[in-house]
Amino acid sequence: MLEIKNLHAKLEEEDKVILKGVDLTVGAGEVHAIMGPNGSGKSTLSYVLSGRDGYEVTEGSAVLSGHDVLEMEPEERAAAGLFLAFQYPVEIPGVGNMTFLRTAMNAQRKVREEEEISARDFLKLIRIKADKLSIDADMLKRPVNVGFSGGEKKRNEILQMAILEPRMCILDETDSGLDVDAMKLVAAGVNALRDDGRGFLVITHYQRLLNHLVPDVVHIMVDGRIVRVGGKELALEVEENGYSGILEGVS
Repeated sequence: MLEIKNLHAKLEEEDKVILKGVDLTVGAGEVHAIMGPNGSGKSTLSYVLSGRDGYEVTEGSAVLSGHDVLEMEPEERAAAGLFLAFQYPVEIPGVGNMTFLRTAMNAQRKVREEEEISARDFLKLIRIKADKLSIDADMLKRPVNVGFSGGEKKRNEILQMAILEPRMCILDETDSGLDVDAMKLVAAGVNALRDDGRGFLVITHYQRLLNHLVPDVVHIMVDGRIVRVGGKELALEVEENGYSGILEGVS
């Protein structure tokens, strides 16, 4: 589904190389986790894949379901099925949540040359999705993320995923700032979206999220490269021993 080969990228403003040959493949229906110490390039990988300004790809490729995402504009990547859940979701004062979601959905439909969804059909759809994710109707009426708690912001992003139905969901430290109860709610929302036609790439510092969102594969990133790959037990090893042993084995 998502195949990344020998990906190199740098921060343009500082001319600093951050990704130094990332190789990673996420199959359909799989959940992959990326862990690693601060500054290892985890979030940079998510930014590069989503097309964020300020980063230059100097080598390598990233293919999503046959599409070279690095050759696409950010909106084209979204329409092709790539979704990025931010570590710190932004507030959009004055824009209602439902208006934002319907506009985003129709923007993607337009790129795919599909008909827009009507207000009536969208209302039916969002009620079904929100109910499945246990999201209160009042949350849908508020401006996007304005006055939301950390947990509400993250759950709102899960709702966005449910509405847009992306093929590949990238979650950049979605557990950041969440208490245990909020983390369980977010993980439950993500688990509700797991199916054979969708893949997840979960970037996290901590194993605790992976207690609730059990990954198929865990990757350890150090200094811009994937240096170790394993199952869910690898996350437990990191939680118990930290990264020191892994770092010692990296040349």
